[in-house]
Amino acid sequence: MASVKVFGSPTSAEVARVLMCLFEKDVEFQLIRVDAYRGPKRMPQYLKLQPHGEALTFEDENLTLSESRGILRHISHKYAKQGNPDLIGMGALERASIEQWLQTEAQSFDAPSAEMVYSLALLPPNLPKQQNDNGNGFNGRDVAVGNANASGKRAPAGSQPASAQEEEMLKLYEQRKKDLEKLLDIYEQRLEEARYLAGDNFTIADLSHLPNADRLASDPRSRRLFDSRKNVSRWWSDVSSRETWQYVKSLQRGPCTDANAKNGQQQQQQHGQPAEEHSKNYQQQQQVQQRY
Repeated sequence: MASVKVFGSPTSAEVARVLMCLFEKDVEFQLIRVDAYRGPKRMPQYLKLQPHGEALTFEDENLTLSESRGILRHISHKYAKQGNPDLIGMGALERASIEQWLQTEAQSFDAPSAEMVYSLALLPPNLPKQQNDNGNGFNGRDVAVGNANASGKRAPAGSQPASAQEEEMLKLYEQRKKDLEKLLDIYEQRLEEARYLAGDNFTIADLSHLPNADRLASDPRSRRLFDSRKNVSRWWSDVSSRETWQYVKSLQRGPCTDANAKNGQQQQQQHGQPAEEHSKNYQQQQQVQQRY
């Protein structure tokens, strides 16, 4: 049984970062989905590992970690001689650049992108548009008209915004969108000089962006953030098409449903820990999963 264990849901950004890093480094591990610990009998078992109830717990022999970027550093250093050798860099200057951009992601990209994802989840699917007819941001009338269009009925004159919550979400979306636009303009300049953020190789600095960026790039309401910037668009197409990330996304759709997986799940459920073993031969596992 693999000595590395990941407790959490692949749909969590924190967990998704760690899973991709493990695949990039060809590290065998056991994924134990956190949903398995719901309920009064199982929750205390998980809380022994994660007393604050965070979305991620990582175990590697006697080491337990819960912060995804720290886990990326640990995996990249400990398993430096296997898998992708470039994730953490080779020399001091390269590693300093990786750390700089990893900190940029953590401090400047993560919060606004996560709040954009949150606001989009609560806004109508046909809103927000990128701009209104005046080239400005959103307003209450946009919400009323959008809801009218969605229902097929014309909004009466003087209509008020659909709800205070939608107004709040629109304001949050607009503010965070402005924050990301400023940051991505910096990325655009940087990616004019290099293929990836920290240099010519894909590293954990790029990897760390993937979960939140993927959700924004996949939503027509926010996709233009990437498409409108030539270098950012090229970079995003590159990093998001990596096979390791595509496999993480397949895990977000649920575990494999073939007969062997079902038998394994039945055995694991007897021990109260539904888990999935993932080996370094993840590409073969992905091919099996895609057949079902």
